[in-house]
Amino acid sequence: MSGHYLLSPQILPRLERLSLGAGRRVAGTLQGKRRSRRLGSSLEFADYRPYSPGDDIRRFDWSVYSRTGKPFIRQFMDEQELMVSLYVDCSTSMDFGERKAKANTDGVSEVPSKLLYAKQLAASIGYIALCSYERLQAVNYSRSLDSRLPILRGRGAIHRLFQFLEEASVGGEGSLASCLSEPGAIPRLPGMTWIFSDFWLNEGEEEIGNALSRLAGAGQEVVLVHIVSQEEMNPVFSGDLRLVDSEIGTGKDVSLTGKVLQTYKKEWENYQHFLSSYATERGISYVLIPNDMPIEEAVFGILAESGLVMT
Repeated sequence: MSGHYLLSPQILPRLERLSLGAGRRVAGTLQGKRRSRRLGSSLEFADYRPYSPGDDIRRFDWSVYSRTGKPFIRQFMDEQELMVSLYVDCSTSMDFGERKAKANTDGVSEVPSKLLYAKQLAASIGYIALCSYERLQAVNYSRSLDSRLPILRGRGAIHRLFQFLEEASVGGEGSLASCLSEPGAIPRLPGMTWIFSDFWLNEGEEEIGNALSRLAGAGQEVVLVHIVSQEEMNPVFSGDLRLVDSEIGTGKDVSLTGKVLQTYKKEWENYQHFLSSYATERGISYVLIPNDMPIEEAVFGILAESGLVMT
């Protein structure tokens, strides 16, 4: 399967045993494997209720009737699917962070770019969703919808998801709010939306607020997966440099001293704290994952501990 470029064969059986930890907004239109609060037609018994004319006679409990002389109907739990939407930021700033790093055993390992890492995480979540018979759609975006994958369902569609993610190329300037303002960009059905991005936004805090308000209004349980590189969190540059914005092309000459780096780190911490606080206040899930963290550790560690994926 071509998805081996994104995920190793060893991790796939472990992902199959997981499910997405959707919260209260479990909804769907077709029967799936996700337990709903409603009563329905699964095989899982829920309760009895008195028989009423017109009820399905196949659910009539004759054993209870023989003991009590009263007619009762067996009720079962309903099972519904979850609508899962994946948004992968393909803006230019995501094409950063690839490097070689020291490894414990082999000496040197490859740290993927933020974009490749976002694809790997999206592939992991998509794989879990499809193996759980959830409905899944995926979008690659920069300032607009670069490409979109129609709704998939079932394990047999996994190769289409992997191919779609693999073929996603680097776009230009990124804008989540601009992307979501396009017709059809917002999921039509309530469900769970995952956004994989470095959240370097030109319009800053206002843009993230506009984007998340649109998704919340559409009944989406949003998960922000903040992907950053070590170079962005802890830069070690020094001297007179010209810093160039990779997306809009503007530059600025800066003398990087220890004091400047301290100011940068403080601003970075403030921004990360803003995203985390903004999400928490609105019931949005937020996780920060560096791109040099092994995918297994990110999924079975950070995402599992956050309750976003469950065994």
